[in-house]
Amino acid sequence: MSNKLRLVIDTNVLIVSFAPNTKYSWIFDALFADKFELAISNEVLLEYQEQLSLRYGLGKTDASLDFLLLLPNVILSEPYYLWNLVESDGDDNKFVDCYISSQADYLISNDKHIHSIKTNEFPQIAVLKYDEFALRFKSTLI
Repeated sequence: MSNKLRLVIDTNVLIVSFAPNTKYSWIFDALFADKFELAISNEVLLEYQEQLSLRYGLGKTDASLDFLLLLPNVILSEPYYLWNLVESDGDDNKFVDCYISSQADYLISNDKHIHSIKTNEFPQIAVLKYDEFALRFKSTLI
């Protein structure tokens, strides 16, 4: 078992981390440098593919995701139970379910619907906005 930080990263944060020389690019750089583990499910991967292909085209997207899946610190975790905790936007549940099934340390998202479940008593979900995540972890991950 690894003692690295295990994260689930919402599409709204991951996509912008692929762009070089942005305030978010250090996330992709840290992932590539094996500084943390990224937990994904097939459903999360499909959303990454959909959103990346809208921005960068399908060819570049498929190559990027194939490369991502080859990284040893990318963990595929399939949820066997769907918690449906995000009632205001059911599409966001894929990230929460992946967080729970992968036993991730944090879910990184700027989505207000996901942040609405931070007060959940069970299961507890540790959700951070990008700025909170950067403040806490950027200096240790770069």
